Amino acid sequence: MTDQNHKPLGIICLSGGMDSCVTAAIACCEVIPAFLHVSYGQRTREREKKAFDDLANYYNVPKERRLHVAIDYLKKIGGSALTDPGIAVPSHEKITQSLPGELPVTYVPFRNTHILSIAVSWAEVIKARFIYMGAVAEDSAGYPDCRPEYFEAFNNLISVGSSLENRLIVKTPLINLSKAEIVKRGMELDAPLHLSWSCYKNSDKACGKCDSCLRRKRAFEMAGYTDPISYKNPS
Repeated sequence: MTDQNHKPLGIICLSGGMDSCVTAAIACCEVIPAFLHVSYGQRTREREKKAFDDLANYYNVPKERRLHVAIDYLKKIGGSALTDPGIAVPSHEKITQSLPGELPVTYVPFRNTHILSIAVSWAEVIKARFIYMGAVAEDSAGYPDCRPEYFEAFNNLISVGSSLENRLIVKTPLINLSKAEIVKRGMELDAPLHLSWSCYKNSDKACGKCDSCLRRKRAFEMAGYTDPISYKNPS
């Protein structure tokens, strides 16, 4: 599918977080955007869905190119602080680093594969040429499905397992950037970071203490910008 400017159609996997927001800004320069949001029983699902809707409205994505899917079975499977209310989301004073092979409690088992599989199914129907995901290799020590080799393997899977074969590619434009570089790229593109949501724990005001909040705050500090969202613990 193309428009008068011959842009291909691309699906953006949009969680509503900072990385996916900047990914959307990049993708909207390259493709006709179709926005996909997947709720998986996470603690902040309603707030993340609001961020998705706000970003879709900001980029004027029409209703027919928006898809929201709920896969609550990941909540039933559990095993993550994001989906299991019996596992607390850790609070820290500073960013924690996972050791090689060590999974943080906020890792949702094989989540990206579930999301990408839905994206591929939708791509087959609407004939999308690209799928965008805001994965960052900086996170890959704790999240194995954020590694570059994971996406290389998934693209190989698409080539042999979908009707689009080599006509569909997953792109990860942020994969080799630091969080500070992602903020800078977002600012260059006027990405609406004020509409994004990163907190793992809260849906009213970001906690400022979970790893996601801490990484976001440090990224803005290192990039030399003020984070446009407010925190319960801003220090």
